[in-house]
Amino acid sequence: MNRKLLPWCIAGVLTMSGQLHAEEDKYLWLEEVEGAKPMEWVKAQNATSAAEIKAFKGFDTLVANSLAILNDKERIPYASHIGDKLYNFWKDDTHVRGIYRRTTMEEYAKAEPKWETVLDVDALGKTEAVNWVFKGIDCQYPQNQRCFVSLSRGGADAVEVREFDLTTKDFVPAKDKPFFLKEAKSSLSWINTDQAFVGTDFGDGQSMTDSGYPRVVKLWQRGTPLEQAKTIFSGDKTSVAVSGWVIFDDKTPLSLVTEAHTFYTATQYVYQDGKLIKLPLPQDAEIKGYFQGKLFIELKSDLATPMATFSQGAVVYANVADLIAQKAAFTEFVSPTPTASIAQLTFSKSAIFVNWLDNVKSKLVRYEQDAKGAWQSTPVPFEANGALTVMDMERDSDDFFVNYTSFLEPSSLYTVNAKALKPQKMKGMPQQFAADKFTTEQYFATSKDGTKVPYFVVMAKDLKLDGSNPTLLYGYGGFEVSLRPAYSATIGKNWLEQGGVYVLANIRGGGEYGPAWHQAALKENRHKAYEDFEAIAEDLIARKITSSKHLGIQGGSNGGLLMGAAFTRRPDLYNAVVCQVPLLDMYRFNKLLAGASWMGEYGNPDVPEEWAYIKTYSPYHNLHKDRQYPKVFFTTSTRDDRVHPGHARKMVAKMKDMGIDVLYYENIEGGHAGAADNNQAAELNSMAFAYLLQQLK
Repeated sequence: MNRKLLPWCIAGVLTMSGQLHAEEDKYLWLEEVEGAKPMEWVKAQNATSAAEIKAFKGFDTLVANSLAILNDKERIPYASHIGDKLYNFWKDDTHVRGIYRRTTMEEYAKAEPKWETVLDVDALGKTEAVNWVFKGIDCQYPQNQRCFVSLSRGGADAVEVREFDLTTKDFVPAKDKPFFLKEAKSSLSWINTDQAFVGTDFGDGQSMTDSGYPRVVKLWQRGTPLEQAKTIFSGDKTSVAVSGWVIFDDKTPLSLVTEAHTFYTATQYVYQDGKLIKLPLPQDAEIKGYFQGKLFIELKSDLATPMATFSQGAVVYANVADLIAQKAAFTEFVSPTPTASIAQLTFSKSAIFVNWLDNVKSKLVRYEQDAKGAWQSTPVPFEANGALTVMDMERDSDDFFVNYTSFLEPSSLYTVNAKALKPQKMKGMPQQFAADKFTTEQYFATSKDGTKVPYFVVMAKDLKLDGSNPTLLYGYGGFEVSLRPAYSATIGKNWLEQGGVYVLANIRGGGEYGPAWHQAALKENRHKAYEDFEAIAEDLIARKITSSKHLGIQGGSNGGLLMGAAFTRRPDLYNAVVCQVPLLDMYRFNKLLAGASWMGEYGNPDVPEEWAYIKTYSPYHNLHKDRQYPKVFFTTSTRDDRVHPGHARKMVAKMKDMGIDVLYYENIEGGHAGAADNNQAAELNSMAFAYLLQQLK
């Protein structure tokens, strides 16, 4: 083909294919999220499916189990230090939307601490007649008095941001000229008490990216209208997002501006003395922290420099002053092994901690520099085969929390001092199901290309290997997200105790073995994640743990796409599918809500060469009315402004028109998380288990 004609030819193909697809897609009307006709359809589906699922004779017991677990007063009140207090957000049957509260370290160490309420979200919602969902708080460091509180209507990603005063326990009054942002997908970060980086929808039609996130970063001075904020940087409209943020080395700030070109590539700038200075960093590197004057980054690909070559997955560092002067010389901090990747990198006042994931099992190690500058490592003594998570590590302190959990061990919270390294158990959850009757095993399945893929099985100690056990296989496989062992009382009570087997799949696309494990299933290699999942399903059957008649699968978001691909590729393998807040129409995913930001993961369907491989697995485009499918249960949320509910709606409508039996439930609120409060969470959770028990027992 004549190269000079190529752009014109591609443009023509895109135009024609887009028109053709639009003409054929008779379900586009379901993409109107809150339109009268689509909502009438949603309510009709909800009524039919809910009635069928809730007819399960044990449904009320499942709901009661779930609600008791979610509202359990004995669960750990995880807290974060802000100044000299510990803060916790808590929801229960009394505080349905939740309270933000605080206590002292002395009180927190007690079995029943005394808490002081700082913000009551239920009371706020009642006063303002708005269904507020608390979305987080960001306090100005190191003063720790003024904070940005994010509130969402019904759980959506778009938030209203208000300034809050921890001293008065109230929103900052108008006379003090508070910062305030109306509802949008915004970015607001403290620079100092009177200045902030802001990115939001400024109302000019040009301030948001195609992905629906801020494209412009401005410097906003307290007391001035948002319209007068000074523009610092404008990114490309095709980029994912632009943001301004500040990181600290103890109490020394470093102001950064980031333009995320894709989900995995970005350009980093330092904002200093009113100027932007581009940092000489690989675009696919991830900033991990600022420590003793050095910037630490994790490499997502090999980095060759005049002095050395650093491997993919390694963490390297350079002096910030040298980076600003464009004279950076990188030094290796740690490097992964074939079985171990970095799950967490955290910084205390005097040391760095790496939470290693070695064959999906946690190992926590402290690193300190000796007098010669060499890094000395010391393991933190945890005798455990589950998952460790470093929590609440502050840059001005050497005391922090570590959470430990496994499939059969409830979460325990430990205090650790960076110098002493003697974990002390502070809090622990009680057992909420008969865990002593079960055991956990890790197996490895062989995928189509020969790759060994790990998975965990939680099952009864006296399990009969006769292929008759109801088995739930859970997977995600995307965005370098690692699935680690974790205690779930609802799975224990509502699945394991009902005779079920639970399986966690660590397929490619995730981060269990670092960047390479993730990148192995990107774009044109997406099918490898699905082949891994199928290999695990087949291995479970070969081991006679279960059979296709008794095998169900579950996943949400990208895991929902996995579910869609799984049952359209191999409907013979499964008898139940719980497909939650899914992507399914992969031809239009980049045009719906935040979808454009995920093209780095899946590819661009508007490019014919990329659509050629995407369409091979796009669930919406791989339905055939002459095939026998398992009865799928789709769930989504009207208020999900991340993954469009139109994906699930259109899939269900198309399947029903093909005469395929299917179940559908759309929570009218709840956002991408699915539920806005514990009552909704209990109901949705119980519907999934009731469906699985109906299908698989």
